[in-house]
Amino acid sequence: MDSQDFSSFTTRRKFIRQAACAALGTAALTNTLRDLRIINAAMAQTVPVDYKALVCIFLSGGNDANNLFIPTIASEYANYAAIRTPVLAIPNSDGGPATALALNPLSSDGHSYGLHPACPELQAMFNGTPMPVNGNTNSGKLAALFNTGTLVYPLTKAEYNSGVVAKPPQLFSHSDQVTQWQTSIPDRPPTTGWGGRCADLLDTMNPRNGNTALLSLAISLAGANTFEVGGVVQQYSVGTGGVVSLNAYNPASSARQAALNSILAIDEVQSNMLLQNYALALDHSLATGSSLATSLANSPLLASYFNVAANFPSITVPNGGPIINNSTLMAQLKMVAQIIDAGYRSAAQGGLGMKRQIFFCQIGGYDTHTGQTNNSGAATPTAAQVILGSQANLFAELSQSLNAFQAAMHKIGVQYGDSDFEKRVTAFTNSDFGRTFPSNNLGSDHGWGSHHLIMGGAVNGQRTFGTWPTLAVGGPDDTNTGRWIPTTSVDQFAATMAKWFGVDDTKMSTVFPNLGRFAVPYLGFMS
Repeated sequence: MDSQDFSSFTTRRKFIRQAACAALGTAALTNTLRDLRIINAAMAQTVPVDYKALVCIFLSGGNDANNLFIPTIASEYANYAAIRTPVLAIPNSDGGPATALALNPLSSDGHSYGLHPACPELQAMFNGTPMPVNGNTNSGKLAALFNTGTLVYPLTKAEYNSGVVAKPPQLFSHSDQVTQWQTSIPDRPPTTGWGGRCADLLDTMNPRNGNTALLSLAISLAGANTFEVGGVVQQYSVGTGGVVSLNAYNPASSARQAALNSILAIDEVQSNMLLQNYALALDHSLATGSSLATSLANSPLLASYFNVAANFPSITVPNGGPIINNSTLMAQLKMVAQIIDAGYRSAAQGGLGMKRQIFFCQIGGYDTHTGQTNNSGAATPTAAQVILGSQANLFAELSQSLNAFQAAMHKIGVQYGDSDFEKRVTAFTNSDFGRTFPSNNLGSDHGWGSHHLIMGGAVNGQRTFGTWPTLAVGGPDDTNTGRWIPTTSVDQFAATMAKWFGVDDTKMSTVFPNLGRFAVPYLGFMS
């Protein structure tokens, strides 16, 4: 299946939210009394002196991570190849670039693994030898988290079958599982995302413009999302080209700007609260956009690095695949890197002096029911064709985009003489769910537990975390059709990063109310 724009499936309600998000930057309208309890909680947080950023990369559609990580022990590989069939099974004959790319973890969990042949950059980063981009290296580290998914409580197969322990509602449904991943609370109506709740607690640590933040802590490169919805903090949307401004509004036009500011000033003191709040929101959004645009333009790396095409190149799919120009993910991560650069710089350096930032990126095409490999529907499937196709394109894009982003983090650290800068930014993948282990003869279907990546200088890299599932249909980790019952919850995955990000232990239950149901709240992949 070709990559598709995830927004093509947007509902009318979501479209309205996204339109408002793009037009106004989703600046906070006005804090209401209900927000005071969250502000009080935020003020109780320890004020950090450093900078940190979280970057969520959502693989929209449900990533088939059964082909991202491939078992390479002979007995497990034989089982993998038999069940996945030649339609999906990646070859593992000699460890060359056209077979599973061997991983060398620092400690063994009793298994051995390789990555999809389209991911040499991820392999190198995991193994501790990151690949340069246009000569610029990075020291970022990569870790894997196995069989993670939405859970209400820890769940065994017996409990799943008997129904004695609650399981997440609407399993295998795209929209429901996306929401549950982004809220981490499957058993409650969605109101806020876990990223938004982190932002609520930490927002007052960032610079302010009066009573409002100079720039929202939560920034989206993919329109409105549940992950960054907070009780106080409102996500701010930017495009891959930078700040989204109103049509026909050009800050460089002093007369037009003065006229609009005059209208807004009048509306801001009106008795009609809807009109007043709208004017306040628009005024703050325009000021935020202007401030961010100026900070982006002030970067000393703008001409020398960010605007050099070779630093954020087109995607070349290995082993004879196509060249993919204008990658959406590469463009999103390039803009995230630019905003991180602007946020990290102090006001004296022409930046914003942020302490914390959360970013959301999203890329579609991962709903691979058909066309997952070039062997899909082929009369005589071959090893050369199974390593190509829509999934190879997606994985190459993910691998090369992450590598380019991490190289940019290295460059920012060098630019400002901060040898620890790469430790300040952590990127991670999320997705709707995993996919079925057996092939449907064309691709794979909706699953549950899946494997994910965590990348950054503070990551305990070259390690795997979580529990590798038993790769057997009807086995102890299977619901019944090759859908893995997660052994690690979204709560544990997210809480491990939230703790590193600065959420106090005393406030962790505010962000993750279900975390106490799991025996091990923090998984150890962050240092």
